[in-house]
Formats: sequence, structure tokens, C-alpha cells
Amino acid sequence: MDDAALLSYCLAKPGAWQDEPWEGDVVAKVGDKIFAFLGATSVGLKCGGSREEADELVRVYPDDVTASAYIGRYGWNVIQLAGAVPDNELYELVDLSYDAIVRKLPKSKRPT
Repeated sequence: MDDAALLSYCLAKPGAWQDEPWEGDVVAKVGDKIFAFLGATSVGLKCGGSREEADELVRVYPDDVTASAYIGRYGWNVIQLAGAVPDNELYELVDLSYDAIVRKLPKSKRPT
């Protein structure tokens, strides 16, 4: 999967929009919260409610998934786009990250 296809998939989610909160760093947001950090070769996604949950993916794909710097303790991982994680699983992980962030939004800010 390439970064353009992944960005398109992210932005097709209800209420999703692209932002660049730091120069050169593209993210996908829903409401005012990030659900995907998009890089040229990787994506950062919320992969669990805790580090322990997110580590399950690291154990399955140790060469292609790592804990995110700074926010990894909250269940965020960095996933290599050209690695062993199949595209269909990557799409599922985007869905899970999006859903986790939407659940945390106040009801008034959730997409309909």
C-alpha cells in the first residue's frame, strides 16, 4: 500500500479531514482529534486502549510495527506501509483507530 491510497481511505471516513499541525507532517483527524499520523513509508495508529493491547500487533509483526514515540504508552503504534502487515489488516487498523477516537469525542462533535 502507498501513502496516497491510505490517505484517501482515511479521508473517506465520516467527518475525516486532513491537517498539517506540524510543518510537513500530515495527519487525518475526526472532530479535533488525530486518528492517523501519515508518513511516506509508515502510519501511526491507535492500536489498543493500552500499551499491552497494542503490543499484540508488535509481537505478530516485530519487524514492521513499533510503539510510537511519546504516545506509545497510550496504545499508539507505527506501522510500515511496505512491510508484512497485509493491506486488508492495515485498513482494519485504520478503522479501529478511527472508531476509538470517535468514541472519545463528545457526542456533539461525533460525525453522523
